[in-house]
Amino acid sequence: MSTQHTYRVIVRGAWEGLTDENRARLLAELDSHGLAQMRFTPEGSLTYDATLKHFSYRYEVVSDAADGEEMAGAFAEERAEAALRALGCGHGSLRSTVTDLDTMKINRKGPKGAATAPR
Repeated sequence: MSTQHTYRVIVRGAWEGLTDENRARLLAELDSHGLAQMRFTPEGSLTYDATLKHFSYRYEVVSDAADGEEMAGAFAEERAEAALRALGCGHGSLRSTVTDLDTMKINRKGPKGAATAPR
């Protein structure tokens, strides 16, 4: 049985070929897709601003550690493409940034004002 890792993936892209109808719908839903709604979820969280130039999706992907970050990014990009198709909105190429939460180093700070001894 292989180990599962949790990845946080940000998929970024640019809108392309938006119709007037697409623009009107996206602008009407802007409050639901602004910066305050950014969350990493399995379903994905779409964010964009009123300029309608760029967008991003945030995904939480759980997959085999052996598949690695590259596969987690590919899974997230496939999900983003499907979501964009469902929206009926065109886009350019997608690129993703992946963080493996299970291998991420966390720097813990000591109590405020505590001196640390040199090594």
